[in-house]
Amino acid sequence: MELEVRHLRALCAIADAGSLHKAARQLGMSQPSLTTQLRRIENALGAELFSRERTGCRPTPLGRSVLSRARPLVSGMAALVTEARVAAGLADGPRLRIGSTASRALVGWLRRLRNRLPGTDISLHMDVSANALLRMLAVGQLDVAFVHEVEGCPLLVPEGLERRVLVEREPQFISMARDHPAAGSPVVELADLAEDRWMVDPTVDGEWDGLLRVLGAAGINPPVLHADYLTAASLIAVGEAVAPCQPTSGPRDDMAIRPLRDDPLAVRLLLFSRPDAVGAGPGGVGGVGSGRDLVFADLEASYREAALRAVDYRRWLTAHKSPLLHAPAA
Repeated sequence: MELEVRHLRALCAIADAGSLHKAARQLGMSQPSLTTQLRRIENALGAELFSRERTGCRPTPLGRSVLSRARPLVSGMAALVTEARVAAGLADGPRLRIGSTASRALVGWLRRLRNRLPGTDISLHMDVSANALLRMLAVGQLDVAFVHEVEGCPLLVPEGLERRVLVEREPQFISMARDHPAAGSPVVELADLAEDRWMVDPTVDGEWDGLLRVLGAAGINPPVLHADYLTAASLIAVGEAVAPCQPTSGPRDDMAIRPLRDDPLAVRLLLFSRPDAVGAGPGGVGGVGSGRDLVFADLEASYREAALRAVDYRRWLTAHKSPLLHAPAA
């Protein structure tokens, strides 16, 4: 078998994700398919590139050597494709390529941007992995990336990216069945959830480690289920599990959203960009500084809109005298 760029991209994804399951999700393929592909790559090279451990995959010495050569090739190919597409589309007008993890602010943000930038081709790329989005931004596949960073689990930020903080510390609430005993309280004690199954998506960067840290500090060791949050919602609604959730989460008849006492779970909301993106010149959306400022201002307004629409989060913001309650002067 002859190695191709897609094979090198798969190796980099496995190394970055630390597991075949996470890497498969990021690559948009099944885990069995990725496992088979890795086995073929290793057979072609004549040795194992990753050691399979209970906690995930780690590069072998040969794997680290291969990765050191593969990464610049993958980045170079991504840059080549991006630059070629830009050159081919110069006559098509300005564009703005947005990357984002899940957020209730996205709908309002896109609406505001389309109103502000008529004639601009605005695209959205969603990913559960903030680190994957930052890598895409660094090689020119995105212009901005709106991501969250789990407290205690710093993101792997490539060099050269600029960062703006939207929310320094957003508390993570808990979603539970409407008839859960703790749902009757406006604020939930972590100890009241000690006997519940907790559900977490392990492909979300830092979320699994962040939850373990908080539960461990509280002396709680509950059973944990791993699944995506679409599946989680169905299980939570029937009382099979509880899970962390964004405080902007919308209400449901079969589910309750409540803050935790003292807010032990939190994330930081960040907008990243490249110095040369969202700027002047072909494909840009205005002056370099002003373009980024306007994109951030629209995101800020959209997040505030989503936050104030969520009743429990609005109560939390009021109790903590949050500046989000007040729109900045125009």
